[in-house]
Amino acid sequence: MLTIYNTLTQRKEPFTPTEPGKVRLYVCGLTTYDYAHIGHARMLVAFDVVVRYLRQSGYAVTYVRNITDIDDKIIRRAHENGEAFDALTARFIAYTHEDEAALGILRPDIEPRATAYIAEIIAMTQNLIAKDHAYAPGNGDVYYRVSSFPGYAKLSRKNPEELLAGARIDIDESKHDPRDFALWKAAKPGEPGWPSPWGHGRPGWHIECSAMSTTCLGHTFDIHGGGSDLMFPHHDNEIAQSEAATGHPFVNTWMHNGPVRVDNEKMSKSLNNFFTVREVLKQYPAEVIRYFLVASHYRSAINYSQETLQGAYAALERFYRTLNMLEKPGTAAAQGSEFERRFHDAMQDDFNTAEALSVLFELAREGNRLRESDPERAAALAALLRQLGGIVGLLQANAAAFLRAAGASVDAAQVEDLIARRKAARAAKDWAEADRIRDALQALNVVVEDRNGLTTWRVERG
Repeated sequence: MLTIYNTLTQRKEPFTPTEPGKVRLYVCGLTTYDYAHIGHARMLVAFDVVVRYLRQSGYAVTYVRNITDIDDKIIRRAHENGEAFDALTARFIAYTHEDEAALGILRPDIEPRATAYIAEIIAMTQNLIAKDHAYAPGNGDVYYRVSSFPGYAKLSRKNPEELLAGARIDIDESKHDPRDFALWKAAKPGEPGWPSPWGHGRPGWHIECSAMSTTCLGHTFDIHGGGSDLMFPHHDNEIAQSEAATGHPFVNTWMHNGPVRVDNEKMSKSLNNFFTVREVLKQYPAEVIRYFLVASHYRSAINYSQETLQGAYAALERFYRTLNMLEKPGTAAAQGSEFERRFHDAMQDDFNTAEALSVLFELAREGNRLRESDPERAAALAALLRQLGGIVGLLQANAAAFLRAAGASVDAAQVEDLIARRKAARAAKDWAEADRIRDALQALNVVVEDRNGLTTWRVERG
């Protein structure tokens, strides 16, 4: 049975969807004013694996991942650039989609944008005012009344009184309580906005997700995901808004992925250790980045460094070397093996990709062990390696092509020419020339393998 660690209860629980066989899942997406960074990629890949595995397990998944396309940062960046806010967000939404595609991240079934849900946001805000969970002080803003919700901060388990001690009210705000947060903000001169019962303005950040998720998935849905940094205040505020507005439990299971650290420090622009997906893709193949992101359990913090990425590269090379040696076209994957059972046991245990990948390494070793004694079984295990790797979005490339591209850049045409000349020299029994060409290939870090009458090559990374 699939078990998932529920952040709300702080324990692993058997997963039972509200509707048998169907899963409704919402994940907080990106605020689109800049390029996606490696921390965003961690979240995107983590929940991509969750969706892939749920579907592989037979669930019909409705996956909703929103886009925040209006907020303070967007308005500020658009003003700095001298462009319309929607032109800015359209550009970075497109860039984000390109990065997601490169990393093999499946598109969500529904990708709502905050600006397309203004009517729903206003309606939910009006509902909260009517139930005395929110108030409009008359300056164009609307605030949620935190004291009206007894279970406030039940996700992060922060003490509301401690929050009160640390809160403050800005000079231009009219909050009744420093902990109260904005549902609707009056638009300042020159800022984008929409008409509302409280004047020209725009939604606060938190209300967007409550309106979009409940509109798309209903008052109560199965899983809500996001980065651990969103737990407070964003997800706590979502719970307070949504449950106060609907009168129903908001989410059954909360999932949060761990952060990315850089050389064991928090990733931050101020520390100059901030890496966008695009920057990293210039240094490493996309699958190497994806492997790095799934090689640890999704709830753990992971450390980004050149060493960890090199380790991810080396791990993929080992897998692809196995596939390159063992695969035979048309061979069916070995079914019912201990490796397959243990892989699924790991994934059923809160999507433990780290353990699942360790099983794949054992599977590869067994295939290599049987290479000479039982090549048919070895080929079936290689097919299984492909099949199981695909569940987490890995090992779907052409093995020979991946190995050729690994490491130092070489001229593929030059290598192919040298291999052809080596083959001709061997056919003519000109061993001296064949050895000379072999040495030339080795100087390029190219390893040539002759198997089953075919010659393949790969680049040996230094």
